[in-house]
Amino acid sequence: MMARTKRSRRSYGAGEWGRNRVRVFPDPKTGIYQIEWRENGRRLTRSLKHRDWAHAKRQADEVAAGLTVHEPAGKAEAEPEPLTLGRLFDIYGEEVIPTKGNRSRLQNRAAMKMFLGCFGRDRRPETLSQRDWDRFILARRSGRVGPSGKPVADRTIEHDLTFLMTVLNWATRSRDEHGRLLLDRNPLKGLKKPKAKNPTRVVLTDGEYRALLKVSHRVGWRFRVALVLAHETGHRIGAVRQLRWPDINLEDGIIRWRAEHEKNGYEHRTPVTADALAVLKEARARRTSDGDVPVLPSSKDPSVCPSRWMSRAWWEKAERLAGLEPKRGRGWHSLRRKFASDLMDQPLKVLCELGGWKNAKTVLQCYQRPDETQLRKALASRTRIGTSPEVAGIS
Repeated sequence: MMARTKRSRRSYGAGEWGRNRVRVFPDPKTGIYQIEWRENGRRLTRSLKHRDWAHAKRQADEVAAGLTVHEPAGKAEAEPEPLTLGRLFDIYGEEVIPTKGNRSRLQNRAAMKMFLGCFGRDRRPETLSQRDWDRFILARRSGRVGPSGKPVADRTIEHDLTFLMTVLNWATRSRDEHGRLLLDRNPLKGLKKPKAKNPTRVVLTDGEYRALLKVSHRVGWRFRVALVLAHETGHRIGAVRQLRWPDINLEDGIIRWRAEHEKNGYEHRTPVTADALAVLKEARARRTSDGDVPVLPSSKDPSVCPSRWMSRAWWEKAERLAGLEPKRGRGWHSLRRKFASDLMDQPLKVLCELGGWKNAKTVLQCYQRPDETQLRKALASRTRIGTSPEVAGIS
C-alpha cells in the first residue's frame, strides 16, 4: 500500500516521516520544482529542473516508493552541513578527549568552554584569523576570558592556544562519514604563541631535599615514600602516587610506569636505587590487603590513590616543618628537574629512559640546570695549550 501523502498549495509530500519522507515544492524565485529528503540525518535538496507540477508529484511518489534515485540526473551527493566550532569541539570531545588522562580531560573541556565563550559556538572555524588570535591573548591576559576571571601569565596562554591548534590540526587530518576532511586547512597555522621570557623552573637543592627528608616522618609515611620515589626515579608525582603493587617487582628492583599515568602516554620500566627499594619495602610492610591496590593508599579509602590535592598538602606541610621559605616553582616538579640535573653527565638516551622522557629536547630546554660547581668543573677540564706571551702581556 502506498504511504500516506499530503497535499497543499505550496508543496507535496510523500512517504512516511522517519523512513522515506520526500517533499516537492517550487522555488519561490524561479518556479522550478525542488525535491527534498533526509539522508543520514541531513536534509538534502535538489532541483528537478522543470515546472511540471504533475510530473513533480509523480517523481515524489516514485522516490518514496524506492522506484528511482533522488536526483533524476544522477546520484545526488550530500551537501555537508557547515562545520561550526561547537560541533568540532563536540566531535573532538567524543572521540579524542576520552583517551586522555583525568587531568588532561578536565583541562581540555575547560579550554573548549572558554574558546566557545570567546568565539561563539556557531563560529565557523575556517574563519578564525590573526585578529581573533590577538584578541584572545589580550582578553586572557586581562582576565576577561577564562574560568578564574583573573589575569594569567603567557605560559598559561601558550597552553590554551596549543590546545586550540591541536584541535584544528586534528580536524585537517580527520574525515566525516563521506570521506570529506572536517577542515581543509588550519586557519591559524604559523601564528606565534606568547612565550614566557624567563619561566620559573626551580631545581630543588640537595640541602632542601635533606631538610624535607628530615621532617618527612612528621608529615606521614605516605609522604616519605612519595618524596624518596620522586627523588630517586625522577618521575612526576602524578605517576608516583598512582603506582599499584602489580607495578612493583621488589625481587628484581623494577618499577613499571603505566601509560595512563604518564603525561606523554609512554609505558616503560626502570630499575630502582637502594633508597627507593627501602621505602617500597616500608610501604609493603604497611599494606593491609593483597591484589591490585595502591602503593600509597588514601587514608580514607585504601582502595584508591591519594589525590593531587593531598600530595600538594603534604608538600606544603613539609616545607613549613622544614622551615623553608615559600618559593614559587619549588614543588614536586622541582625534584624532576633535580633528577635531570644530577644525571647531566649521563647520555641523554639513558636519562630519558630513566625519567620517562620521550623527547631529549624537552630535557635540555626545561629540566637540566647546571649549577656553578658544574660550570667550573667543565672549565677546569678544558684542555690547556699554554698561555701565549701576547695574552700574558709579555712583549
